[in-house]
Amino acid sequence: MITVSALGSFALIVGLLTLTPGLDTALILRTAAVGHHRRVWGVVLGIQTGTLLWGVLSALGITAVLTASHLAYAILRWAGAAYLVWMGGRILIPALRRQAAGAGSDSPDTLPDAAGAPGKPDAGDSFRGGWRRGTVTNLLNPKMGAFYVAVLPQFIPAGVSHLMAGTMLAGVHILLATLWSGVLIAFARALRTSLRRPSARRILDRISGTVIAGFGVRLALGD
Repeated sequence: MITVSALGSFALIVGLLTLTPGLDTALILRTAAVGHHRRVWGVVLGIQTGTLLWGVLSALGITAVLTASHLAYAILRWAGAAYLVWMGGRILIPALRRQAAGAGSDSPDTLPDAAGAPGKPDAGDSFRGGWRRGTVTNLLNPKMGAFYVAVLPQFIPAGVSHLMAGTMLAGVHILLATLWSGVLIAFARALRTSLRRPSARRILDRISGTVIAGFGVRLALGD
C-alpha cells in the first residue's frame, strides 16, 4: 500500500503544479468571470476527468507507449496545439472586432459568450459544454501524460496494483485541483461586477484569448 509519506510527497508536487498559473487557470477564470456558473464547474469537472484518465492510463503503462512513440506524441501535440489556437482565436477575434467597431456602448447582456456567439445572458452557460471543453483541453495536452509517466511510477511501491495506486494518486491531484478551482471561481465572481463593463470584458477576452492561443503556440514549438 502507498505510505502516508509517499502520498504527502506526491500531494506536494501536484499541489505546486496546481498553484502554478497555466492553461487551466486561464480557462477557469475566464469562464467564471463572464458569469457562466454551470459551465465553469463543467470545465473544472472536465479538467479533472482528463486528469483521472491520464493517471489511470499512466498506471497501466499506456502513456509510456505514447511518449516513447515520437509519431504518436507529435500527432497529439499538434492536435492539442491546433485546438488551443482555435479556442483562443474564438475568444480573441470577436473581442478585437468589437473594439474595431467601437462597441463600447454595447450592454453586457448582448456580449458574446465563450464561443463568440451573441445571445441572451448566460446563453453559453452549459455544464455539458464546459465539461466537454475541459476534458478535451486536458486530454490534448501531451505534457500531462509526460508528467504522469515521469512522476507516477516513483510513488507506486512494488507488489501494489498499479491501477489502484494510480487512481488513488490521481484522486489526490483531483482533490487539490478542485479545491484550488473553487478559490479561483470565488475570486473571479468577486470581480464580476467590474468585468460586466464592455470595456473590461474586451480586455478580459483579449488577455484570455491571447494566453490560451499562446499555450497552443508554445505546445506546437515544443517548449
